Amino acid sequence: MSLFSLIAVFLLEQFKPLDYRRIVAEPLGAWAAFVEARFNAGARHHGVAAWCVAVALPVLLLGLVYLALYWLNPLLGWTLNVAVLYLTMGFRQFSHHYTEIQLALRLGDLDRARQLLAEWQGRATHDMSVQEVARLSIEGALGASHRHVFAVLLWFVLLPGPCGALLYRLALIVRDQWTSDISAEHNEFSLFARRVFGIIDWLPLRTTAAAFAVVGDFEDAVHCWRTQPAMWPDRDLGIVLASGAGALGVQLGGSVVDEVEVSDRAELGLGDPADVDFMQSAVGLVWRATVLWMLLLFLLGLASLAG
Repeated sequence: MSLFSLIAVFLLEQFKPLDYRRIVAEPLGAWAAFVEARFNAGARHHGVAAWCVAVALPVLLLGLVYLALYWLNPLLGWTLNVAVLYLTMGFRQFSHHYTEIQLALRLGDLDRARQLLAEWQGRATHDMSVQEVARLSIEGALGASHRHVFAVLLWFVLLPGPCGALLYRLALIVRDQWTSDISAEHNEFSLFARRVFGIIDWLPLRTTAAAFAVVGDFEDAVHCWRTQPAMWPDRDLGIVLASGAGALGVQLGGSVVDEVEVSDRAELGLGDPADVDFMQSAVGLVWRATVLWMLLLFLLGLASLAG
């Protein structure tokens, strides 16, 4: 059922792209803010209670609905799977911006590429070079493929019905919402949300990195995975970026000019500097990793039938 749900979502996404920000991110962000406003008194136990209400309760209710629908008719349960997957994962969450940036760079329209990157990642891009635009685009695509495809898919497989997909998406949005304020760093209310999401994302990060290594340059990917993520600001996401950069044979990270400031970031990957050709290679890497996932789901389905 997981494989057929995934295929249905990919086809549905091609014919009817989802406005993720308006339909999913903003309503769930408003829900997280609503719960925070009623529970946040600065203490850790308030954060635990709020997380249970904001994340655990919706996931539990969705699980009960799924069981009821599946008991009535398995097709109804499958339909719910497809609907929740369609809302919580998908390439369209990042592929549109990425494709437009790639096209603009191939046409030599650097100003247009900078504008598209700014709209996608919400950062100043006025003085960025072609290499910097390509580098940040590849980083964004690799990170988004993990957040919007592979991590959601893994939890969808691990938990019954669509519960895992909703768990990952809600936990990520709640963590981001509750840590968006600078004062949240010194507030124990968000501590539980940060730690729980770290646990939830531990296995998906490593399965995504492993998938990139298998379908790319395995030796370089594993080397970068082992040696480079500790130097990245977000060490967890650095695992995916380092493995992806090593698998592609491209240099990511490094200094980026942001208006008048220069962001001095650690270097990830090995090989040549990023350019528009590597952007196309990154698309191939993500799709090969997706095919690998689908093959694994197919084999798991066969094993289940044989069992």
